[in-house]
Amino acid sequence: MTRHARNCTAGAVYTYHEKKKDAQASGYGTQSQRVGKDSVKDFDCCCLSLQPCRNPVITTEGFLFDKESILEYIITKKNELNRKTKEYEKQKKKKERELAELAAAERQCRVNSFCKTERNIISSAPVAAFQSAKEGGESSHGSVSNMVNGRDKQLPSFWIPSMTPEAKEVALKKPDKTVYCPMSGRPLLTKDLIPVKFHEVTDPDEKAKAVISRESRYMCAVTRDVLSNAVPCAVLRPTGDVVTMECVEKVIKKDWLHPLTGEKLKEKDIIPIQRGGTGYAITNSNLEGRHQRPVLQA
Repeated sequence: MTRHARNCTAGAVYTYHEKKKDAQASGYGTQSQRVGKDSVKDFDCCCLSLQPCRNPVITTEGFLFDKESILEYIITKKNELNRKTKEYEKQKKKKERELAELAAAERQCRVNSFCKTERNIISSAPVAAFQSAKEGGESSHGSVSNMVNGRDKQLPSFWIPSMTPEAKEVALKKPDKTVYCPMSGRPLLTKDLIPVKFHEVTDPDEKAKAVISRESRYMCAVTRDVLSNAVPCAVLRPTGDVVTMECVEKVIKKDWLHPLTGEKLKEKDIIPIQRGGTGYAITNSNLEGRHQRPVLQA
């Protein structure tokens, strides 16, 4: 009997480990791998640019952005919404014009039909009645050719995709003019962005280094503890100071006073910073990357 090892190939069962190893070597199947430390966004980095914030601002949901990046995002979204609104208004006016032309053509058709009926009634000569009936029969039946009565100009050009009979104009929906946060998906306004004030670590050994190149960049405004991804942090809305959640629980929530200014605080004045997560702007909680490839079917 063979040993029960992961790489044992003497058994008759195709194990999950063997299947996963063969799938990785063959190029088929979905691969999943845990994201490394280099792909994890730091707590003081922008959720859009994924770089340390030079002028940090935070939303009410706790997502940190660089002010330049988030304002550029808002302006880009507004320009896109304005463009879509103009296209929607243009299509709406075109439909209104087509409906007006159709109503005018219908009214003209009714007038012509009425005038034709009146001519038939007024006409007393048999020849005139016969000719009018003949003309009416020809107009009602018409020619079998598709090149008469101006229909030659309405034929579709099959070499132009937009002129083929199957081509239909896509009906545009009225765009929503609200700009949404790229992280939380909630409405985002410029006035809701709260400035954040980080306190730099006063270490004489790293004083000559730039703030970005330091391993420990910022500290709590009250307890002077070094901040990192492993330390839950929060922003005090009135002043924008960053403190640890331990300071919030043990110091601030005792009397609900700002430890630096002494003003009264409320529950909504404490905004926890969304930390950790992957380096991709689309997510902030999943630490596993998946790559979907073709599946080898039996």
